[in-house]
Amino acid sequence: MLLLAVLAGTAGLGAAGWVVGVACAVTMAVALVHGLARGPGDRLGPASWVTLARATLAVGVAALAADSFAHDTPVALLVTLAAVALALDAVDGWLARWSGTATALGARFDGEVDAFLILALSVYVAPEYGAWVLAIGAARYLFLAGVWLLPWMRAPLPPRRWRRIVAAAQGIVLTIAAAEVLPRALMQALLVAALVALAASVGECVWWLWCRRYAAPDEVPESDVGQRERGPLRTGTAVALTVLALLLVWAALVAPNQPSQLHVGAFARLPLELLVVVGLAVLLPARPRRMLAVVGGAVLAVLMVVKVLDMGFITAFDRPFDPVSDSSYVGIGIETLRDAIGRSSANLAVAAIVVLFVALLALPVLALLRLTRVAAGHRDWALRAAAVLGVVWVALRVFGAPVASTSAAALAVDEVQAVRSGLAAHEILAREIPRDRFRATPGDRLLTGLRGKDVLLLFVESYGRVAVQDSSFSPGVDAVLDKGTAQLRAGGFSSRSAFLSSSTFGGLSWLAHSTLQSGIRIGTQRGYNQLVKSDRLTLSGAFKRAGWRTVSEDPANKRTWPEGSDFYHYDKIYDRRNVGYRGPGFGLPPMPDQYVLEALQRLELAKRPRPPLFAEVDLISSHAPWTRIPRLIPWDDVGDGSIFDRVPVEESTRAALFGDSKRARAAYGHSIEYTMSTIASFVQHYGNDRTVVVLLGDHQPATTVSGQGASHDVPISVIAHDPKVLDQIAGWGWQDGLRPSPQAPVWPMSAFRDRFLSAFGSSLPTG
Repeated sequence: MLLLAVLAGTAGLGAAGWVVGVACAVTMAVALVHGLARGPGDRLGPASWVTLARATLAVGVAALAADSFAHDTPVALLVTLAAVALALDAVDGWLARWSGTATALGARFDGEVDAFLILALSVYVAPEYGAWVLAIGAARYLFLAGVWLLPWMRAPLPPRRWRRIVAAAQGIVLTIAAAEVLPRALMQALLVAALVALAASVGECVWWLWCRRYAAPDEVPESDVGQRERGPLRTGTAVALTVLALLLVWAALVAPNQPSQLHVGAFARLPLELLVVVGLAVLLPARPRRMLAVVGGAVLAVLMVVKVLDMGFITAFDRPFDPVSDSSYVGIGIETLRDAIGRSSANLAVAAIVVLFVALLALPVLALLRLTRVAAGHRDWALRAAAVLGVVWVALRVFGAPVASTSAAALAVDEVQAVRSGLAAHEILAREIPRDRFRATPGDRLLTGLRGKDVLLLFVESYGRVAVQDSSFSPGVDAVLDKGTAQLRAGGFSSRSAFLSSSTFGGLSWLAHSTLQSGIRIGTQRGYNQLVKSDRLTLSGAFKRAGWRTVSEDPANKRTWPEGSDFYHYDKIYDRRNVGYRGPGFGLPPMPDQYVLEALQRLELAKRPRPPLFAEVDLISSHAPWTRIPRLIPWDDVGDGSIFDRVPVEESTRAALFGDSKRARAAYGHSIEYTMSTIASFVQHYGNDRTVVVLLGDHQPATTVSGQGASHDVPISVIAHDPKVLDQIAGWGWQDGLRPSPQAPVWPMSAFRDRFLSAFGSSLPTG
């Protein structure tokens, strides 16, 4: 009751949480009292008090789970309670053995608390992943129903380490699912694996009980169960392990590598690779057979890892994993995850991912070793089965049925080709970098059409075509863009808009920045690293050569950025460490876009006298997870940003957003509305005849918002007060206003640099 009161005071526990919490607490207390009353000599030892503490935490989890159906539940609090309860599960058993106070009642109490916690977590996770997850929580209670209905299920079961491991795995997997730190497709696969393991464990128990259903209860003393029934138990366990090994290898071979194909039908296929391995295992001697299993299992393990990575990358970046370049994103990904969800949650996610990948690498080898050993031990049966299934596979293939699968072999070939292509891309880019029409153009012939102008290159995070067209939130964004266009016109500004096709999708913004600035498509980290070591002319370099002061403002960065001066040639680099912000963070964005633009005005634009300014500014209030969206305030009130501590924000929990894709899309749309309103207000408030703004998105948002198969198009607009600026790009065919229509031109992002320098240069480039 005290814990429920604390939860009510801190998390705002509602009526549903109170009712379920009190009911569960009373039920558990009554059950414990009943158990103590049945054994007059029983009492709660030290270990049972630890178990009672776990039970209390489980009641808190159940209350929060019930409350989640009516209110947003603080995910971190629920996950913390569950994690502590799971950690204490390793303490009570050890304490009972160490203190010599282990009792049958304590063991039963421990098991029921485990089952109750798993049930509560499954109820919380089920709305996100489907009602089938409830089967994990209901398994123990279905077994108890069988015990109540069928007398033969009441015999005592021998202790099994396997059952304890499976039970612990259920709680861990469900807690990770509740934390929402892994991609949905990957989490679904883990939940399915947990359910399969649980079903095998329960099935083994039922099989063991069935095998001795005719034995009288007193025929076998409980102390002799492990000795007298070891034969049936071993048989049941061996069968269960072999079936699990077969299912694992089968699933690993036929599992798709694209989220859109992840459904039950994808696993109803016949893998030729499995038939070949079984056939070879039967024919080979023992040592070569084991070598085949180890090598084949290792290859299969790598393919499983690739499939998981493909799903993650397709979900995030709308492309499969690149084995050559993408391994370098590990450090960046961990840092971004910590900024987005907090260090502790990120560390939990990383630990879970490491455990998962170790399991993915080890389990296929072990499973294939077992399958080949069993097949060799049942030579005739295995050969007949492989031959019959081989004929079936050929027949299905002849008739064009997709059930006949060679997807694992095809994926292996694709990965080899991807590695070859990735390695060849280095040479291709090395030849492309020196091919630069503007490489030797002198500064007095560069950007002559913009002399005296302050040119602001504003990258808006995740501002893609989906924001302005054919989405549930695009009407709101379009209304803001139309209003911004009208505001700018009232202030004497005009604008032209179109689309660019970005080199990236869903993230990795710096690839888009380097593509636009260098005039070369950069789609991988390896290509980026190669580019920034070259002397390729960038837009910022061209402006610097032509006499502009060049600066960069990246509010998310908090470390030294050598490419900024060595490759982009910025005179000054601003980041979160030196813009003077003293306000709150906004999810992953450390400060609102309004402060970023106000800092640029204060630190650079307001200075007099000064040379013309070129500034690349990264606006990131629209960065996922969109949990805290700022509000626009009067510019004179921005100050050092501390005022944002007192300004209400549009706020949602991660659970509300990632558990509801509709709300996530709406939150994304609101973040774009805020940023576009802020830009229009900034230009209207501070802009003058010298102001030229190039405003564009860096990439589309992730597929959770944009959907599968979306284009890479991002809107781009040029805003200017001086009509001569837009007259120089009249031949581009861009549309009037800030909102491009579906018929607006679409350029490759890599084409922008050359067309921009050509439009505003005094003559044709040389060199």
